[in-house]
Amino acid sequence: MTQKLIIIGAGMASGRALEQLLEADPNAYDVTLFNAEPRGNYNRIMLSPVLSGEKTYDEIVTHSAEWYEANGVTCRFGERVANVDRARKVVVAENGDELPYDKLLFGTGSNPFIIPMPGHDLEGVIAYRDLEDTELMMSMNDSNKVVVIGGGLLGLEAAAGMAARGVDVTVVHIMGHLMERQLDEAAGYLLRKALVDKGITVRCQANSKQILGENGKVRALQLDDGTELPCDLLVMAVGIRPNVKLAQDVGLAVGKGIHVDDQMLTSDADILAVGECVEHDGAIFGLVAPLYDQAKVAAQTLLNEHATFVQKEISTKLKVTGCDLFSAGDFAEGEDREDIVFRDPARGVYRRLVLKDNKIIGAVMYGDTADSNWFFGMIKDGTDIADMRETLIFGPAYQGGTPMDPLAAVAALPDDAEICGCNGISKGQIVAAINAGANTLDAVKATSKAGSSCGSCVGLVTQVLGITLGDEFKMPEKETVCKCTDQSHDDVRKLIIAKQLKSIPQIMQELDWNSPGGCHVCRPALNYYLVCAWPGEEVDDGKSRFINERVHANIQKDGTYSVVPRMLGGITTPNELRAIADAADKFNVPTVKVTGGQRIDLLGVKKEDLPAIWYDLGEAGMMSGQAYAKGLRTVKTCVGTDHCRFGTQDSTGLGIKIESEMWGAWSPHKFKLAVTGCPRNCAEATCKDLGIICVDSGYQILVGGAAGLDLLEAELLITVKTEQEAIDVSCAFYQLYREGAQYLHRPYKWIAKVGLDWVKEQVADDLENRAALAERFRYSQQFYQVDPWAERARKGVDAHEFTPLADFTKVAAE
Repeated sequence: MTQKLIIIGAGMASGRALEQLLEADPNAYDVTLFNAEPRGNYNRIMLSPVLSGEKTYDEIVTHSAEWYEANGVTCRFGERVANVDRARKVVVAENGDELPYDKLLFGTGSNPFIIPMPGHDLEGVIAYRDLEDTELMMSMNDSNKVVVIGGGLLGLEAAAGMAARGVDVTVVHIMGHLMERQLDEAAGYLLRKALVDKGITVRCQANSKQILGENGKVRALQLDDGTELPCDLLVMAVGIRPNVKLAQDVGLAVGKGIHVDDQMLTSDADILAVGECVEHDGAIFGLVAPLYDQAKVAAQTLLNEHATFVQKEISTKLKVTGCDLFSAGDFAEGEDREDIVFRDPARGVYRRLVLKDNKIIGAVMYGDTADSNWFFGMIKDGTDIADMRETLIFGPAYQGGTPMDPLAAVAALPDDAEICGCNGISKGQIVAAINAGANTLDAVKATSKAGSSCGSCVGLVTQVLGITLGDEFKMPEKETVCKCTDQSHDDVRKLIIAKQLKSIPQIMQELDWNSPGGCHVCRPALNYYLVCAWPGEEVDDGKSRFINERVHANIQKDGTYSVVPRMLGGITTPNELRAIADAADKFNVPTVKVTGGQRIDLLGVKKEDLPAIWYDLGEAGMMSGQAYAKGLRTVKTCVGTDHCRFGTQDSTGLGIKIESEMWGAWSPHKFKLAVTGCPRNCAEATCKDLGIICVDSGYQILVGGAAGLDLLEAELLITVKTEQEAIDVSCAFYQLYREGAQYLHRPYKWIAKVGLDWVKEQVADDLENRAALAERFRYSQQFYQVDPWAERARKGVDAHEFTPLADFTKVAAE
């Protein structure tokens, strides 16, 4: 019978242990995971980029709900463990449930230290520890004042993140310079100067006396010299303490942390512990690299394999944009030590190496940390530097007497050189992953874990990709709209709203476009972003659309066009079929084809005949199917309950209703739907941008499918009970995609970027937001749900536009 493993705490260490265990043997244990937070594992060390706005929470989730489900992990999130009965080997949940275990893993992490000064319990006094703390700090704006107590890593990341949002931030630090445990005084000075340049006030040698409040809420921090620093929020980032209370209560050996041996076993042979809650050989741990080493050992111990946890030299990097900083080893002064120091004040670069017996024992770098891994490797290995002493401070590129380019320097690193400190990944392991087929940065992250934690090694990982793949590798560049601008698609969309930009010339003027008129790449994207942002205000610029959208037909390789009338839900009539047949005869259409979207395509129509064929089809009541558009194409249906003995719902009727409501909308790319009447899926709903499967209990709505260059199965968004709910969800999802996706990105690419969980939160979980999205979509449809064939016929057609180039002179003469 499968053994039972219970894990207490879904932190980074226990999450990595679970991951290692499942990769090695997914059937070894029946796993139950408790977590006091109402969520699973996420990358806590990346909370600061979330705070600053560089990342979203979804981007730092390491194990999604789908991952836990796929791996058979029973999740009890938002629940604490009340007790552990070691004699009976039972975990008692806070609701009284008793769960037996064969093995138990403590991953209870740590608690932030709160200085017990007067006022520490006021509302608005928080630590910087989890997502809730981060979200509270994100709620601050430029009218708020925030004080951060603590000039260490965590405090500075919190301060920089809020400053990036325009908040007035003051850092209070009791020591003489910032990050005194990791930096010497000179590097601390440079760091302080950089933070001040970011608008952060820094007060060193400042001792906090008490927190002042008003009506139970924080008002100011008072220093011991009487100075008051007003604040709406006070963040304490002064350290952490291992969370050992539960372990202590159940009788495990505890000191500063839970005592563990080299196999991560506690004083009870059936209970292991990993992470910030443990104490090993008198040491406790707060950085991710040793925690991941512990996780690997714990997984092997659970599989009855021998492994040993060994404490290693660790390094520190600061995750604050614009502050490149590295520290490792021992850099205290001593009579038996000597320094090599390099300063470049103009560039803000500082390097200091501490030597003892011709070996590097400490390194501090600020402003240029590109060589940090090379120096760190020599610290760990105890490399003799006697032969390179004169050029040592300049890094690996200058060893041997002549400078090397960066790629050559990385190429010179041995295979056992550590590239990713968080995950302990060497250059050789990355090369092995690349040779096994991981030929992009994302692939390397997924297969080797290198660069997937704090991200500070991504530059080196990219260089290893470059030297391994050679000419096959192209260094990734910042993704901009086009060569006319340095702005990304996301930036442009945000600035259109923020700056109230309502024309393409306005955008190009305000956003410093390099080319005054733009190009064929940026103009269609800008036109779409304006149409989406300002429905009813921005006039669609036809000249900024692709040729197919300008002439409302699809150009073919011989210069002729295809015309596709709309057939709502794939339903047609004899009269419509006669009209199509008559048009095919009248205009000598060489090919009439039924499409995969249940429509009829007239292929080979001459450009000059387009207005006339539109008119004839329009007279028969047939409008454009917009098979040429970056917009809704077709809604494919099966016959459902009308005719099929397996049908559970009226899929045809629902498809017609959805298409009637959604046709005409422009979107970042083509958008295809399908409604199938039962799980047999005759309408192929599982490979569409949005698919609906009718079941006895209602409607399953799936999104993000693809059946083109990429073949992807759509994923379940939500199950609803009524047709109206299905229509509302479809409109809301379409609008969310329209408002957020990059131009020319299909929904599956957009979902991969923002995360399906986030989409579910916006459309499935948040009913108010769903209604608002659907309302915005329907408002937009007031202006854009116009049949272009009929519109062009009503306004008249410019003959020049539809005349072949060879006949243009004749038309001009007439």
